[in-house]
Amino acid sequence: MSAWRGHLNRWRRRLAQVLLHRVVFGELSQGRWLPHTRIAPSTCIEHEDRLHLADHVFIGAFNFIEASGSVTVGEGVQITHHVSIVTHSSHRAQRLLAKAYVSWPAGRPRPGWVAGPVAIGPWCFIGPHSLLEPGTQLGAGCIVRAGSVLRGDYPPHSLIAGNPAVVVGDARQGDQRWLDADPALRAHYEAWAGARRRDPT
Repeated sequence: MSAWRGHLNRWRRRLAQVLLHRVVFGELSQGRWLPHTRIAPSTCIEHEDRLHLADHVFIGAFNFIEASGSVTVGEGVQITHHVSIVTHSSHRAQRLLAKAYVSWPAGRPRPGWVAGPVAIGPWCFIGPHSLLEPGTQLGAGCIVRAGSVLRGDYPPHSLIAGNPAVVVGDARQGDQRWLDADPALRAHYEAWAGARRRDPT
């Protein structure tokens, strides 16, 4: 009996993998076909009409993207798993207004309401269990370490960590080790990083 259950569980996991978790190439964004973009089916996207994706993007499993205020994801961005990206926060407004929150006049700003678009520059990496809060802007080539909580602007090639997240280094320094070890990679890297790579300050 236990061997039979083991086989059943194995097939059940394989079926779930195919139906729920398998990531495949090809996506649509704003009416554009993105043949090299992949989004895991387990990622939850709210207001998908305001999510602007470039190609070569990877969005892994169990992410949450709330795009009501606009989320822009540049080319080659990798969003790993269990990442949250939100463009508004209403918890203060609900605490301040209590029951009046739902009947607050349309067009009149709610006290405590925080909102702003999120933009992730090309070729950024967002580590697991990170949060990008309203108004966050990432320049090209940033690396966000796991568990970071971001709010505000971060310059290109920043190495970002912490809660609240701060710039802790320059991502190009780590890239340089790989480029030195394999010079054939340089042309690919220069295609997006360009002159910015040569000035890590």
